[in-house]
Amino acid sequence: MLIKKINELREYIRPYKANNETLGLVPTMGALHNGHLSLIKAAKEKCDRVVVSVFVNPIQFGPNEDYNKYPRTLKADYELCMKNGVDAVFSPSPEEMYGAGFILSNDNLTYVCPPYNFTDKLCGKSRVGHFDGVCTVVNKLFNIVQPDFAFFGEKDAQQLIIIKKMVKDLNIPIEIIGCPIVRETGGLALSSRNKYLSENGKKEALLLSKILQNIKKCYKQGIINVDLLKETAFSFLNNNVELEYLEIYDSDTLEEKQEADDNSRAFIACRVEGVRLIDNIKLGE
Repeated sequence: MLIKKINELREYIRPYKANNETLGLVPTMGALHNGHLSLIKAAKEKCDRVVVSVFVNPIQFGPNEDYNKYPRTLKADYELCMKNGVDAVFSPSPEEMYGAGFILSNDNLTYVCPPYNFTDKLCGKSRVGHFDGVCTVVNKLFNIVQPDFAFFGEKDAQQLIIIKKMVKDLNIPIEIIGCPIVRETGGLALSSRNKYLSENGKKEALLLSKILQNIKKCYKQGIINVDLLKETAFSFLNNNVELEYLEIYDSDTLEEKQEADDNSRAFIACRVEGVRLIDNIKLGE
């Protein structure tokens, strides 16, 4: 079932909540791929009912980012969800989520702002305000759907960590389930933005996972100094891949590490053909 209005979704799920059926939410921005399907599968296995949200959230995009050209494939997304046993697809308009004539500013709109210690690094460093937008829309979806469980991919590991922090700090009665990264053949992490890449660009983008796998290999061989681990990346880089960041932080707190341990995670962001791609790997797994 495709639902576009908040009140209609609430009416739809009311009987399931009354029957104490467990409800799972898979928040997405659409352009669904096998990574999203893995979240849906996990939700289906754990919950009686599953809602997938498809919403390209304007308040998490910066002024020079790709909001207007972000892929929007609602018809295909809906059909894919129905084939995979989703009970309802919630696809509101920005006006439905934020009100008619909404203005994307916290001068006019209430935002949920996560701690700076979690947002002033990695993606948050170059995408100022991005995680305020993410937490605001996720919190709104939680309030609208009131799921028992919500499922997020580990590819956006910083986002997952921040959402877990928000849920804990705001006493939101939802369990957050992180699901493993799904990769294309060769190791490229699945992303809706991969659609922007040429075939040659996809080959170049494999450097992200190669760098991360090599860092993990070096860690397993006994190198724990973070600077030395990061230096192993330089031999992989070329003029076709623009490195934005490569960092190693704690997997739960995003605390900066001088020496890596099993709970450390390596995070990378690069631009390939102008497309911004992210990936990460936990060193101890």
